[in-house]
Amino acid sequence: MTTIAVFGGSGRTGRRVVERALAAGYAVRALVRDPAKLTIQGDRLTVLRGDVLDAGAVERTVAGSDAVLSVFGQVKGSPPDLQERGTRAIVAAMRAHGVTRIVSLSGGGLPAPEDRPKAADRVIRFLLTVLSGAVLADARRHLEVLRESGLEWTVVRGPRLTEAPGVGRARIGWVGVDASTQISRDDLADVLVAQVEDRTFLHRMPFVSA
Repeated sequence: MTTIAVFGGSGRTGRRVVERALAAGYAVRALVRDPAKLTIQGDRLTVLRGDVLDAGAVERTVAGSDAVLSVFGQVKGSPPDLQERGTRAIVAAMRAHGVTRIVSLSGGGLPAPEDRPKAADRVIRFLLTVLSGAVLADARRHLEVLRESGLEWTVVRGPRLTEAPGVGRARIGWVGVDASTQISRDDLADVLVAQVEDRTFLHRMPFVSA
């Protein structure tokens, strides 16, 4: 049985990722700061208390896993380099335990070579740079950590996330190419879990939308 280490599993997207991973037959090891926020239960779910910036907690989570799903992100009060530092800790733990596959969630403001942004997309990226420049800079640095890691990484980028029920399908393309401006967290979680075994986007950054 494949075991997935999940970071950020108590968040609004992370909880859905955990649910779908369990439904797909995976075992899950989830690191969360507050286990009370992850109300999901199951024989194949192991919940560990800790922080992604705690190297020991990260290593305990990765130990015994076959792949990593990283869906943690900045919230109010987070350090400006949370994603970079957390990703470094995850990469170090993966190397220590011989784990090679990692799928990481980021936003559409992170550019990919295959993107063909339209005027509206360029406006959105400009606004993200102005309004959330620190978060975007952190995302860029986390990408560099993955690029230099030697691991089998995929960064899944998403647009505006909604609480609408999933429809069971999603577009997987690039900004400005077969893309829309939003996606439900349900459908995004489905795509994230599917990437654990799908190597179509190895070392690439697909943009996922409704």
